[in-house]
Amino acid sequence: MKLTGLLAASMLAVTMLSGCATQSNEPTSKVVYHVNDASVARVAMRNIQNHLNAEPGAKIVVVTHGKGIDFLLNDAKDDKGETYTAQIASLKDQGVTFDVCANTLKGRKITNEAVILDAQVVPSGVAEVGKLQAKEGYVYIKP
Repeated sequence: MKLTGLLAASMLAVTMLSGCATQSNEPTSKVVYHVNDASVARVAMRNIQNHLNAEPGAKIVVVTHGKGIDFLLNDAKDDKGETYTAQIASLKDQGVTFDVCANTLKGRKITNEAVILDAQVVPSGVAEVGKLQAKEGYVYIKP
């Protein structure tokens, strides 16, 4: 009788522990990809997709400023004339966040409306990178 009670208690403990492990909403890691040159946009997005393939639970933020914002503007195309829309939408569907620097927009006289809907405008790209690293524990990657 005691063995049956011990076995039941052990099974209950295992069930509770396994439930705790699967209920965690914490990302496996938090990473900020810093893009300040549009020429690396395709490479950065391939790197991010590869990252997510290897670590599906990663929380990834792409912070852009300077020429790096160009691929996040409406109707943006690469040097082959291809849009970034599908690749960005796919990453966004996987939880990737895209940030565009308001200082860059202002300095280049570009309105917020020129930014694609899949991206959000942040006050400062470099300040956002710093905040994510210092205050939110993100790891920095520069493609």
